[in-house]
Amino acid sequence: MARLVTFFIMLFFWVLISGMFDAFHMTVGALCCLLVTIFSHDLLFYGRPDLSWLRDIGKIMGYFPWLFCQIFLASLEIAYIALHPRMLDIIDPRLVRFRTRLRNTLSRVTLAQSITLTPGTITVNMAGNEFTVYALTQHAAEGLPGEMEERIARALEGD
Repeated sequence: MARLVTFFIMLFFWVLISGMFDAFHMTVGALCCLLVTIFSHDLLFYGRPDLSWLRDIGKIMGYFPWLFCQIFLASLEIAYIALHPRMLDIIDPRLVRFRTRLRNTLSRVTLAQSITLTPGTITVNMAGNEFTVYALTQHAAEGLPGEMEERIARALEGD
């Protein structure tokens, strides 16, 4: 079941990204998705032999709209900073270290990637439950780990 779901998820994204719908490209895409599925299906559903991952997919899909909104808002803030005449006065880069309360690896990786996707912050290091994040401004640094960690915990850990 995990292999079948992995194949269709990959095929969906391949079709979405490629935009090629002729027989040759669809066949090559399906074969590539099949090969990658055979070799790496356990990466997507690591340690999840039951069907609880279906519930997790629904919860994480609920997290994505909030994340996209945060990415948009952070993009506006970065654009404001870049266009501000006193840009150098606003920028206050710093490294922030914090410990997360997230327990499983998927949750911690999701947090690290979400932070990196948000303009103005980059996850520099993740060692166990300790994160090091570069933040461009004090405002970005103050928001770490914050609501993002809470939403990921609710989505992936049932908290």
